[in-house]
Amino acid sequence: MIGRLSRAALAYLVPTFALGFVWHLVLFKQYYEALAIYRPDVIIPFGFLSMAIQAVLFAWVYEQTFARGNGTAVSRGLAYAAFGAILSWSFTTLAVAAKNVMTSVPNYVLIETAFTVVQWAMVGPLTAFVFGHAATTAPRTA
Repeated sequence: MIGRLSRAALAYLVPTFALGFVWHLVLFKQYYEALAIYRPDVIIPFGFLSMAIQAVLFAWVYEQTFARGNGTAVSRGLAYAAFGAILSWSFTTLAVAAKNVMTSVPNYVLIETAFTVVQWAMVGPLTAFVFGHAATTAPRTA
């Protein structure tokens, strides 16, 4: 049986990788090609490794900060989603736009902001569910 931290990491990794793959390489592939920002031979294992590292760290942050907070699982999930979205947006959107060559910075910021909102709308509640569910199913000690 895997622990809550592992399940929380998976709550980040699975939807983020699935969404990232479909969003960047299928649904909006032509949009990103028009931005001329990505290499023609995207190295998917590097992206997956990056997400795996983020997953562990974000799960740890949730466990240390948001899981211990007051409020309902929903409110903790929403607070975590807001925190995660703002932090992620700072390094996946702003920092990339600041240092990478692309045909349109505003178009890049727009599409990546949308991605970040969708990502965290899934990850925040799912992580809160993992912790909320785990707390209610954990064996009680007398």
